[in-house]
Amino acid sequence: MNHVATTHTADPVTDRVTDRVTDRASDRAADREPSTAELVGTLSEQLSRLARDEIRLAAAEMRTKGKRIGTGAGLLGGAGVLAWFGLMTVLAGLVLLLATAMPAWIAAFVVAVAVFIVAGVLALVGRKQLDRGTPPVPEEAIAGVKQDIATVSERAHR
Repeated sequence: MNHVATTHTADPVTDRVTDRVTDRASDRAADREPSTAELVGTLSEQLSRLARDEIRLAAAEMRTKGKRIGTGAGLLGGAGVLAWFGLMTVLAGLVLLLATAMPAWIAAFVVAVAVFIVAGVLALVGRKQLDRGTPPVPEEAIAGVKQDIATVSERAHR
């Protein structure tokens, strides 16, 4: 079979009629309610976007909590090291006390008390950081997902 291409001369009257018919069809499409397939497609797209946003929120929250846990653990480690030095200073003070009855041992105890005070402050700050970072669960993201599910469920029952 032989196909012959025909050339079409532009007819302004026919083009205007076709444009009007196309415009009316698009106006009717804009005025009508969206179909179920369109609604499902939109819902799917919005749920995907919502899930991605919630995952990003959870990751950001986990990073923040991880930093707090790291800071708290570091401060507690520092407190442990200073407590160890304080214990060594106490032992040195006891050695000096036993070795001689000179006032040098008083200085050793004063230093030990100062080291223990610093260790205590670091321990309190470290514990506070650990409390702020635990449990390592993205609580804000979970609350957001629960709220989103409740909203979708409520609107689905209407």
